Amino acid sequence: MTARLRDVVPDVLLGTVVLLIGVLEIWTQIPAGDGRQAALLVAVLFAVACALSRPAPMGALTLVWSTSVLQLLAGTPMLLVEVSVAVVAFGCARWGQPVTVILSGLSIPAAGALGLYYVQRDPGTLRSFALPREIRDNVYEFSDTMVVGGIVLGLLILAVPWLAGLVLRATARAQRSEVRTEEAERATEQAREIARLHDEQATLARDVHDVVGHSLAVILAQAESGQYLPDDDPAALKRTLATIATSARSSLQDVRRVLSGEPDAGPDTDAYEELLDGVRAGGTEVEAAEVGRAQPLPPELETVAHRVVQEMLTNALKHGRRGRPVQVERHWPEGSWDRDLRIEVRNIADHADDETQPLQAATVPPGQGLDGMRRRLEAVGGRLDVRRRDEDGEPTFTATAWVPVSGR
Repeated sequence: MTARLRDVVPDVLLGTVVLLIGVLEIWTQIPAGDGRQAALLVAVLFAVACALSRPAPMGALTLVWSTSVLQLLAGTPMLLVEVSVAVVAFGCARWGQPVTVILSGLSIPAAGALGLYYVQRDPGTLRSFALPREIRDNVYEFSDTMVVGGIVLGLLILAVPWLAGLVLRATARAQRSEVRTEEAERATEQAREIARLHDEQATLARDVHDVVGHSLAVILAQAESGQYLPDDDPAALKRTLATIATSARSSLQDVRRVLSGEPDAGPDTDAYEELLDGVRAGGTEVEAAEVGRAQPLPPELETVAHRVVQEMLTNALKHGRRGRPVQVERHWPEGSWDRDLRIEVRNIADHADDETQPLQAATVPPGQGLDGMRRRLEAVGGRLDVRRRDEDGEPTFTATAWVPVSGR
């Protein structure tokens, strides 16, 4: 049995039950040939309306009204099975479209008026129902007028199921809204987790790039400098190899720390000088200058400043001209108007670098190199500026970073 067929079975069973009740009433209450066929048609149409009350509420409402009007025009007696219109009222309020809900609500007083007209036209109508005499008498004794009796019957038969359908409709809507809210919250939480993982991955990639890139650049410079050592000076060669080993060992330790996820407590106070000494050990002259009074930085800013200097020196070694010095300047803030530590690294570009080429190699993906520096700085409210100038006829690369150190 398909899912669609399983959905239809309850509606068919409901219509069948209503039809059987109607046939039983007609068979026992209406003599043969005395409008029995017309009454049977009314019972069939009401049974179909009940079957349609869930899958097609608007169709069920239309069918009920059409049958009632035809019954009134044909003078067919009212049947007890017509009480099943309560099922249609419930279905319209529970599953109908908004316009169906409105029309079914308006149909309640209209149906009461129509029923009242029918009873006034034929006062014996209620007595035609298959009801015990005691119930019929109580209905008439409930009030002195037929108007009040009709209103009470209408409310009991139509209004109560219609209101029950509205209540269940509102409950189901609230449950669906709650489910959608929970799904949205789960999706938002999942998106946040994915974004967090991406951020961690990008941070790890930048850290590894900074550590490995700088160390390899220093090691490469040191290895290349060994080619120019005199052949009769093995001590100098040993010093160069020792420096290479020290740089590689330090790089390996940094990579292990980064990959282990240990919290970064920030570089020590000698880390800046160690960076400069490492470059000098490779045979590249470094001219360092300090402007203003140095001041301690929080671990986060200290790490950013260290990584920025590290990447600037790496680019200078990659793209700088051999034998020409690298100029490094740290300008500390002075006065309340100056809130940034300005770090500037300048070097003469290699002849192999065309003026249209950026400092960063084209093969380096976004988020590393210069982009990595820029993102690090922007994360703490800083900025980066990279320019190429011609000074005394020579192309010069200047990288300047501003790290906020005051007013944080």
